[in-house]
Amino acid sequence: MVTRAAIGSDEERVWAELSRIPDPEIPAINVVDLGVIGSVNVSDERVSVELLPTFVGCPAIGVMQEQITARLRALNVANDVEVKVSFNPPWTSDRISVAGRERLRLAGFAPPQAAETPGLIGLEELAVMPIAECPFCGSRDTTLENPFGPTLCRAIYHCSACRQPFEQFKQV
Repeated sequence: MVTRAAIGSDEERVWAELSRIPDPEIPAINVVDLGVIGSVNVSDERVSVELLPTFVGCPAIGVMQEQITARLRALNVANDVEVKVSFNPPWTSDRISVAGRERLRLAGFAPPQAAETPGLIGLEELAVMPIAECPFCGSRDTTLENPFGPTLCRAIYHCSACRQPFEQFKQV
């Protein structure tokens, strides 16, 4: 017989389920490794999840809320599931886990560099994007082609060494 204690606490089960939910725009990384889950609170009545979007205008917010709600309802750990969007604290690229950075790289994205100083970066730092390392060949002989990729959180680069275009997840 399997008991709740044998399979972990409800909060552990919630975190495990969240780690199975892919980011809608970059399915190679899950929402936990992307760092968009701010907190989880579990009671008998409700599971509350704080969602920290990467950008205010992120088009995936609604999809993430729906996916999280559906998956956590299926766990049956509480009567209600609440997914609250929060911008306090704001998401920063430092929230991406080491495993998440590697998953981004393996999927052909240049992960953002770790911030030299913790916290938010200024607009002037965002305007002058650092040289990105090519996720395909590792070369730093890359050129920023467009600071505005298919989403607000990505920029488009080109590698002179292997001649591949790639996207960099912006450091914010």
